[in-house]
Amino acid sequence: MKLVIDFGNSRVKLALFSNKDLVATKTIKLFSKKEVIGFCGNSTISSSIYSTVRKLTDSEKKLLSSLNCVELNNDTPLPISSVYESFVGSDRIAAVVGATFLFPNKDIWVFDAGSCLTADFIDKEKKYHGGRITLGLKMRYKALSDYTSNLPLINQQDYTPFKGKNTKNSIVSGVQSGILSEVKTLISEWKKENKGFIVLFTGGDVSFFEKELKSSIFADPFLVLKGLNEILDYNE
Repeated sequence: MKLVIDFGNSRVKLALFSNKDLVATKTIKLFSKKEVIGFCGNSTISSSIYSTVRKLTDSEKKLLSSLNCVELNNDTPLPISSVYESFVGSDRIAAVVGATFLFPNKDIWVFDAGSCLTADFIDKEKKYHGGRITLGLKMRYKALSDYTSNLPLINQQDYTPFKGKNTKNSIVSGVQSGILSEVKTLISEWKKENKGFIVLFTGGDVSFFEKELKSSIFADPFLVLKGLNEILDYNE
């Protein structure tokens, strides 16, 4: 068994893989020895890897060291190439690696819908080209409340109205229709250059986009974990 650990901004995802197969997953708030032991059970861990988008605590670093984890960072050998000119977040890299595993020999736009909404393009030759970073759903709602005096903080809604007849629905329409319009525009513009690409979504808000965009996209909530597993295999 291989242990894969993905540190997000507010949650930690654990996964067990047997070769290429995802055996088990768990999302936790606090990364601790007790949680890891409880998750792994009687499984013998042959190797492990982690990625993080935040600064780790000393206790987290100590536990990772005891697990002999491979760290996904800017120096980690990858099974893809890149023409991107800046450091790329580990979650973005893991997602595009996972995408090439699921859809080999395809051009792919990978959307990660979390705190931020990122869109990354990787071509059929496994060359990463970069993409876009913008506000995610929750961040958009929070920004409207934080940077105005009278607009309320609203959570994501199941229904996305085209236009609002009150303040709440106007905000929902602006945020949810707005983010969908951004995605649809990117896909539409790219189709003018490339008609044979895949659109793949992951992240905490993946169900929202899967529901709203339906058959035009693929969705995999475990994409980053699968990408980390591929990177671990590549480094063994």
